[in-house]
Amino acid sequence: MNRIALIGSGGSGKSTLAMDMGKILDIEVWHLDAILWKPNWILTPREEQKQIQSQLVNRDRWIIDGNYQSTLDIRLEAADTIIFLDMPRTLCLYRVLKRRLMYHNRSRPDMQSGCKEKIDLQFLKWIWDFPSKKRPQMQQKLANLSMDKQIITLKSLQEVKRFLASMKDQV
Repeated sequence: MNRIALIGSGGSGKSTLAMDMGKILDIEVWHLDAILWKPNWILTPREEQKQIQSQLVNRDRWIIDGNYQSTLDIRLEAADTIIFLDMPRTLCLYRVLKRRLMYHNRSRPDMQSGCKEKIDLQFLKWIWDFPSKKRPQMQQKLANLSMDKQIITLKSLQEVKRFLASMKDQV
């Protein structure tokens, strides 16, 4: 595992897993939320997003977490390992609400400064609808990838813990 893409719903644990894996494997971690959102929640234009990600995936080793459907193929094609965090929506919603309370009126460590933690109904609805609307699209994309990619789907906190433990044993 040298080029790792982490995908999944908001609140699924992508950033946390990316940081944990980065420490274990000694690979630089790139959080797309921190790269693509400018202060005050201004999103980088799509063409610039593509350029940024194309440069990142040309590196020898990386971990990139984030969905960003319009540029997902850039990461999936370049990755040797894709980890899909397919967590229950109730867990994802709980984590997002907890995160909002934890980082009230300030930015998370995996975000740009000036992007204070916020929640809106549209984001909560996106998380709730993820299993029925986004999961099938992601699963189809993963099924269409070449066979030389390692695709790992983790569906619970216990599976994530076992995955990290096995990774530590191999290093």
